[in-house]
Amino acid sequence: MIQLAVIGAGLWGPNLIRSFHRSAHARVRWVIDCDPRAQARVVERYPDIKTCAHLNTALADPALQAVAIATPTATHYAIALEALAAGKHVFIEKPMTASYAEAEDLRARADSAGLSLMVGHVFVHNPAVELVRRLLSEGALGRLNYISMIRTNQGPVRRDVSATWDLASHDISMVLRWLDTDPLSVSAVGGAWTQGPQVSPTERRADAVFATLTYPDDVLVNLHVSWLNPGKVREVTLVGERALISFDDTRSADPVRVYRKSAPDACTRDLDLHVPDLVGDEPLRTQCERFIDAIQRGRSPISDGAFGARVVRVIEAIEASIELRGQALQIH
Repeated sequence: MIQLAVIGAGLWGPNLIRSFHRSAHARVRWVIDCDPRAQARVVERYPDIKTCAHLNTALADPALQAVAIATPTATHYAIALEALAAGKHVFIEKPMTASYAEAEDLRARADSAGLSLMVGHVFVHNPAVELVRRLLSEGALGRLNYISMIRTNQGPVRRDVSATWDLASHDISMVLRWLDTDPLSVSAVGGAWTQGPQVSPTERRADAVFATLTYPDDVLVNLHVSWLNPGKVREVTLVGERALISFDDTRSADPVRVYRKSAPDACTRDLDLHVPDLVGDEPLRTQCERFIDAIQRGRSPISDGAFGARVVRVIEAIEASIELRGQALQIH
């Protein structure tokens, strides 16, 4: 049984606690949170879990083998650095760190120490995302032309990161999984309207972002993310020469739909709908089990440190392009 500590019991932490603690191969031994009320909620629901306010207390426990970090993005690097130095395997919620340099440093340190490092890009563990990947690899679309991705909702508005870091990280991770390559360049614009005049321009976080990523073979990926739109929208469309794929994870019954053309130049109004069978477990549960498996078997998980660092590099490029008012930037 892998003994874990979950750091952060706020918004997302309780989900990690639940998933890891229900595993047949792991137990949450510690929960670390500086808020006594959060600790009390954990103890009330899980009397067998120890709680504390400081990471050092848990790291001093010789039975502890791994930590899962669910704290604000700006704190990820320092916490993971401390955990790796203590010889613990590390799971970090997305995005991995606040900079590509930090992400690469953690990846290198974990590799050097022979420790598992995994990033919580939960969508790449979604069976629907894996189904789309399989359809692409089988050539179901023919040549891929472009991908359109819309991820919007009404709040919550965050002050610590922009909509790029919070929302677009999901879509970037999916495209990286599907295309298995990094974009060549990125161009993006964004707007910050909710912070008010008291916040300096350099400290404002974009509430909405429109970005276009160019990939090899003239494949375009367009992203629209916002936390100011009414209602929750999760629309992904992949357009190819022979078919189109619609992926919407708000459609619980049939999140993936394939629209086949009768001929490559057929009118898009003349399409045959096919709904492929979808088999798989809850993405969060699958993600947590894969982290445990990586520790036990020494395997590299799908969303390992290298994967997480690549996502952060694209996010940084988007943010830099926004600062330059949409200037196209090469990604090296």
